[in-house]
Amino acid sequence: MSSRFDSLQFEVMHRSAVGHARTGVVTTPHGSFRTPAFMPVGTRGTVKGILPELVAQTGAEILLNNTYHLLLRPGDELVREMGGAHKFMGWDRPILTDSGGYQAYSMADRNAVDEDGVTFSSVVDGARIRLTPERAIEVQNNLGADIIMALDDCPPSVDPATSNQTRIRIAADRDARKGNYNHDARLDESLDRTARWLERCARAHGRPGDQALFGIVQGGTDLDRRDRSLGQVCGVDLPGYAIGGVAVGEGPEQIASVVRHTAPKLPEDRPRYLMGVGYERDIVAAVLAGVDMFDCVLPTRNGRSSNAFTRSGQIRLKNSKFKLDPGPIEAGCDCAACDPARHGMKTPEGGPFSRAYLRHLFLVDEMLGPILVSLHNLRHFQRLMEGIREAIVSGDWSALADEWPVLHGTVPRGVVRGLEGGLVGGLVGAD
Repeated sequence: MSSRFDSLQFEVMHRSAVGHARTGVVTTPHGSFRTPAFMPVGTRGTVKGILPELVAQTGAEILLNNTYHLLLRPGDELVREMGGAHKFMGWDRPILTDSGGYQAYSMADRNAVDEDGVTFSSVVDGARIRLTPERAIEVQNNLGADIIMALDDCPPSVDPATSNQTRIRIAADRDARKGNYNHDARLDESLDRTARWLERCARAHGRPGDQALFGIVQGGTDLDRRDRSLGQVCGVDLPGYAIGGVAVGEGPEQIASVVRHTAPKLPEDRPRYLMGVGYERDIVAAVLAGVDMFDCVLPTRNGRSSNAFTRSGQIRLKNSKFKLDPGPIEAGCDCAACDPARHGMKTPEGGPFSRAYLRHLFLVDEMLGPILVSLHNLRHFQRLMEGIREAIVSGDWSALADEWPVLHGTVPRGVVRGLEGGLVGGLVGAD
């Protein structure tokens, strides 16, 4: 099965006998990437601290840029004048840009949403920034990404008055003082507004021949609302579709329920993108539900704070138990930190950068520590995607579970089960 647009081609290569998992290939003007795919987040035109070629060496075939942050600095017109995001940042592979809709949620205390768009108070200088569907598309047309996202209205999934997120609660208090906030009404409003904004984005899209526009399904945790949004968003014929509005205040069981319900209902011949998720268990559970594309800031954000991902779980390299540890972050890992010789780096006896050395780098605030652990984490998630793709083709999900203890309780052994164990809280936001 394949879908072909001028801007994007998607071909399903294999289907798993378990769940809705499938492998595929997405082809864009800047090359192809295999699915299921994990996109590192390069918020401001860079994956922090990592040269573009080193990002590619981790196995990444596509990455994400942030529309809102590039609009603020250096500005979308400057990026266009410099030849577009690919040339500007030195990355010659596919790029996806988000639309700014998530920033409207995460910066709720700094913005105001109305029918025409979102007004932000700039995080740089407090200046008034207006983002409408038309402006979101114009910015992304200027940036030149291969896949661009429609501006959506992303409300909190639960009543923000009960949220443990300070900025969301501040916004709720502000709106409550105005006497105009009702959470159920807000959720219904967001569905229809997202649909209207999608139509405006499609009309405004000036580069449909080389940029694929994806729509975003909203609906909070209510499955009837999700169905309503599915009908509205998928009623617009687009190269791909995304599930938005997850991990925005709801619990893990609710997130899992939404993804299991929504993903299989998205068009089978288009890429399905779950925005901002997540941990290893999240990803495997969503792949089994039929999702093809993921992004998350976890690998680099955690890497910069000394948290390294391993197949058995995270380790914090600042811990004193690693003070005299000569071993790599993870035995058997082929990343630049664990196996530098593989990447053309000469070290004494071809050895790894030790846990003891990495701990030292973090304790003295040397930038090499975050760089090396970020590289390891990026490679960790790409190794996971490679393992998932192999399991889909071979049908041997038990082998994946055996090789990745962190997945225990998520990966089914012969039958679809354990999806409730996944989707345990992905993140999204500026990298």
